[in-house]
Amino acid sequence: MYSVVQFIHSYWAYLVLFIVLIATINALAGLIGKKEYGPKDFRLALFALIVTHIQFLIGLVLYFVSPLGLQNITNNGMSEIMGNATMRLYAVEHPIVMVLTVVFITIGYSKHKKKLVSTPKFRMLTIFYTIGLLLMLSRIPWSQWFS
Repeated sequence: MYSVVQFIHSYWAYLVLFIVLIATINALAGLIGKKEYGPKDFRLALFALIVTHIQFLIGLVLYFVSPLGLQNITNNGMSEIMGNATMRLYAVEHPIVMVLTVVFITIGYSKHKKKLVSTPKFRMLTIFYTIGLLLMLSRIPWSQWFS
């Protein structure tokens, strides 16, 4: 089960990164270009929200079945985990930062829906999706992605 969930989580991450990047660039372009917010913008923001939530659920399952997640903390203790950069990344930093990523993207999506005109909608998406994207980029285990 672990290898299947890890495979799905790893490859779905490419889609998440791509869609969140596109949604963020779209929001920024809409804000800077003073464009009218339309159905395409709504669908792109919603799709970014959906794929990040799906990735979060897959990651949550992975955290409990992976030897690098909760089992690692249980087997080695928190002091051992915090003293090892690789173990800390997988057991603590990556999960916490990715939860924050999902939170920021969710907040941005929710706040943008409450705005009535285009500029504030694009502003909310730009701010929160950019924060989410930067957080995501900061804790992707790049060594695994390029090996």
